[in-house]
Amino acid sequence: MYTAQGTLTKDKQVAGYLPLVKRIAYLLMARLPASVEVDDLIQNGLIGLLDAMERFEDGQGAQFETYAVQRIRGAMLDGLRENDWVPRSVRKEMRRVEEAIRVLEHENGRQPSESELAKALDMPLADYQKLLLDARGHQLVYIEEVSEGKGEDYLDRHSAASVPDPLSILEDAGTRRMLVAAIEDLPEREKLMMSLYYEQDLNLKEIGEIMGVTESRVCQLHSQAVARLRCAVTGQAKPPRGRRGSGAAARA
Repeated sequence: MYTAQGTLTKDKQVAGYLPLVKRIAYLLMARLPASVEVDDLIQNGLIGLLDAMERFEDGQGAQFETYAVQRIRGAMLDGLRENDWVPRSVRKEMRRVEEAIRVLEHENGRQPSESELAKALDMPLADYQKLLLDARGHQLVYIEEVSEGKGEDYLDRHSAASVPDPLSILEDAGTRRMLVAAIEDLPEREKLMMSLYYEQDLNLKEIGEIMGVTESRVCQLHSQAVARLRCAVTGQAKPPRGRRGSGAAARA
């Protein structure tokens, strides 16, 4: 159980953090399609945990757990990217959705409604909503790439560095400010859903009960909200500020 130095063996450490890995896996599963196996997420998460143990000097305490969460979650997302589990057709259609959001927001000076997006995409509203449901999880990887950058993650670029790169820190800060502004600009129902999920840590069923909709509807709202955020943060949606509406009209 213990090494010669009186510390827990790696096997015992892994066992101790296994509940953390499972918790992260099940939180991600709430935003992923049924085709993704939770055991695969857990397996990738354990790889991230072992990597965290190798990289972190002390390997104990709350500070390590904070670091490990980033590694575990990152390893799970890497596994999703490598498996390419989202159909190419869905990725193509979601790019069309993002382009429609960009065009309509520029033309109208406000966030487009679902009906407007469906019309712009020349598809029935029911088909558009089904697309949002099929895209469940696709936008998860997108927003991670936008918010944390490609390649190295935030901890790699800052926490592990003895002298952080000022330019990288400014770029991250700017991206986060844009993301906060974009969330504030979401339609009210989508903003509420994001707040309940990311700030209050409620699951899809709980959010649905509060909003009076089904879990599937919550998934649709999530896919659409993150498509809007991706447009805003990547600079694809930049309507003239003077044309923006306010109040209920801007949230239609």
